[in-house]
Amino acid sequence: MWPSLIAIFVLFYFMLIRPERAKQREHKAMLESIKKNDRVITVGGIYGVVMNVQRESDEVTIKVDEANNTKLRVTFGSIARIIPADAEQGKPS
Repeated sequence: MWPSLIAIFVLFYFMLIRPERAKQREHKAMLESIKKNDRVITVGGIYGVVMNVQRESDEVTIKVDEANNTKLRVTFGSIARIIPADAEQGKPS
């Protein structure tokens, strides 16, 4: 009985816990590398350009509309990903 429980726990660890921790580390590293003029996507699906980064207050200001100069203040955790600059080159107009 004990060997099967241990095997189940080891399988559970390698299939669920370990990959999730790796994703968390990658996301944290990505958030630490955010800087002004990066293009980002929020968790809610909003595209924007980083205008200001305030690490001490856990806040990022992003510009979402060039015409009206609309800006949003969001927390670091709400940034889903950074869009690479080379991805913008192939984007259709």
